[in-house]
Amino acid sequence: MESKPRKAVRTILEWTEEIIIAVVLIAVVFTFVCRVVTVTGTSMVPNFHDGDRVLVVNDLTGVQQGDVVVIVNVLDEPIIKRVIATEGQTVDFDYETKSVLVDGQTVDETQFGLENGITEEPFTSFELLEFPQTVPEGCVFVLGDNRAVSEDSRYQDVGMIDTRNILGTAVFHLYPFQDLGFI
Repeated sequence: MESKPRKAVRTILEWTEEIIIAVVLIAVVFTFVCRVVTVTGTSMVPNFHDGDRVLVVNDLTGVQQGDVVVIVNVLDEPIIKRVIATEGQTVDFDYETKSVLVDGQTVDETQFGLENGITEEPFTSFELLEFPQTVPEGCVFVLGDNRAVSEDSRYQDVGMIDTRNILGTAVFHLYPFQDLGFI
């Protein structure tokens, strides 16, 4: 029969092993599969606000039009934007109707929780790209939902986004709790 001290030591070792396995598994998941990102700024209002937290999943299948992505290595800080066009598509703007055009068709922005006709010509001292533009291979064109304040693919500093600079796709709104749910 096993003594009480030995049984206690064995139980502690078993629990320690389980905890170590769980910590390693969590670290692997949050390093290679997903991560929590805090939204900074107002470029994605009304869908995302400064301080919101979202779950971002590494993209294995490629991004689609309408996906909200986190982009790194473009500006000083990571940015969160919406994919408007993917490789091979042509992007243009109709500033009279305040519309975005992809392959000559007006994008229905209500599918992204936005109003149509929100895209005005930017008034800025920053260099803008000239449109129409065709998205190169391996790139996407992104815009912020709050076009008036968003530094996005319209600007030369950002331009077309190399898909290798996409950290992942936002899939779940974690905080604030009243917005909890899938994106």
